[in-house]
Amino acid sequence: MTYIEEYYQKILSGEIVACSRIKQVYKKLVQDLYNPKDNWVFDEELANRPIEFIETFCKQAQGKLGEPLRLELFQKAKHQAVFGFVDKETGFRKYQEVLDIRGRKNGKTTELAADELFMLIADNEGSPEIYNIATKYEQAQKGFKECYKMIQQSKILSKHIKKRKSDLYFHANYGFLQALASNSNGLDGLNSHMVTIDELAAIKNRDIYDLMKQSMGARNQPLLNCITTNGFVREGIFDAQYEYACNVLDGKIKDDRFIAFIYELDDKDEWDREECWIKANPGLGTIKKLDFLRDCVNKAKTDPSFKPTVMVKDFNMKENSATAWLRWDELNNEAKFNVNEMEFRYGIGCFDLAETTDLASAKVLLKKRYDDNIYTLSMYWVPSERLEQKVDEDKIPYDLWEKQGLLRVCEGNKINPYDILLWFREIREEYDIYIPWIGYDPWHVDSSLLLAYESEFGKDSMIKVRQGVYTLSAPMKELRADLKANKVIYNNNPIDKWCLSNMEVKTDINGNIQPIKGMDRRRRIDGGVTLIIGYVVLKEKMSEYENMI
Repeated sequence: MTYIEEYYQKILSGEIVACSRIKQVYKKLVQDLYNPKDNWVFDEELANRPIEFIETFCKQAQGKLGEPLRLELFQKAKHQAVFGFVDKETGFRKYQEVLDIRGRKNGKTTELAADELFMLIADNEGSPEIYNIATKYEQAQKGFKECYKMIQQSKILSKHIKKRKSDLYFHANYGFLQALASNSNGLDGLNSHMVTIDELAAIKNRDIYDLMKQSMGARNQPLLNCITTNGFVREGIFDAQYEYACNVLDGKIKDDRFIAFIYELDDKDEWDREECWIKANPGLGTIKKLDFLRDCVNKAKTDPSFKPTVMVKDFNMKENSATAWLRWDELNNEAKFNVNEMEFRYGIGCFDLAETTDLASAKVLLKKRYDDNIYTLSMYWVPSERLEQKVDEDKIPYDLWEKQGLLRVCEGNKINPYDILLWFREIREEYDIYIPWIGYDPWHVDSSLLLAYESEFGKDSMIKVRQGVYTLSAPMKELRADLKANKVIYNNNPIDKWCLSNMEVKTDINGNIQPIKGMDRRRRIDGGVTLIIGYVVLKEKMSEYENMI
């Protein structure tokens, strides 16, 4: 019996508690064992080679120093899956990219170090180039140092692998292992056989991921291996890869070269149910100490600021920072609507005209009679001369959002406020939606711009919404309740979602709140502020608006 079958049988019997995503991937793997598709077959000898190598030559570099490294069943099953399925004609591996999401302290770094040594020494590849990748060089060095310590614990490995100034060198095949950061020089010239990204969720700029993936193009059976916990950065490379993995698992995308192992809770309500913890922590009780996790959960129950850390890092649930205005589950709404089918006739406009370096945002809030939901149309703007710089600085795909029609680019180095006015006109003319009121933050609106809006939409159309607790606190609390109840339908707009997830709040001694940016000034909140402005006007004009609709 293969380790894949053994692991899956224990999941089915209930001996091992697993989440739905792990059940999905192992169900498919077992099906592929018995019913090979296309040219892919399972070779058990090849599947066991990395396991045998690791347990024979690799020693513990932490904790039980020098003792043989013994893989857990979930690790053996994964290794068989990754290394065992091959092309029946060439013998080359099927899978060339792995995404492994598991809770912290479940043996990620040690496992990766052992895999890198196998790929360096025993994968029958000439001059293999193995790279540890991270945003910062210090982070990339962690995996590199783990490999070196593992080598030092083994007489055989230390005899054949030498540490040079910047790498670990294996003379027998001229291969080397090296740590690299995203700002390293010469990344374009690499010929990678294996790329390891430890903590993908910490990678803010996907450029390094894309570049390293492309660097494997000349190898016959390369491997891009990403092992990570969840993180607090939303709408970055982690979220993109997670969504891609789910689409592959659900059969929406066919990618024979990609495999994902997602260990997570099935529901946030499981976080205080001890029997469910293993879903996100496959090494619980052996690699990861149960008492440690139990202490973390107990602390989170009494310290709300610590709970997001536990939810994200121990259970792989999406959350924002501990001081965020909205939890991820409160703001996340994937519902969509087709504006052409809704027959809206009246809407409330709102915009936040940002400074040169920020986004500008505008929305139209829409309601229908006998419908509690609030529907929003959104648009964002950035200056053309700063688009590339903003993509690099913010580590957010503004360029992709432009291609998707979610964001527009203003010519020059500043946002043109009249482009926003033209968008409101488009909404009116294209969808026949009349906009009787438009809320705005007066801080960036001069008299000439105000006059232009009044000329276009009416003298009494413009409603000032000042940014202070007196104006915003009560509406923000009501808006949060509506968001939590999924009553705000924003068409699953990723920019809206990103801005809402970035927003934090400042609370005064009376419990009044107002929105603020967090410590990271690159995390934009403009879309969230615009929504609040629109909500203030909606509440103020609700009686008149309901009579119109």
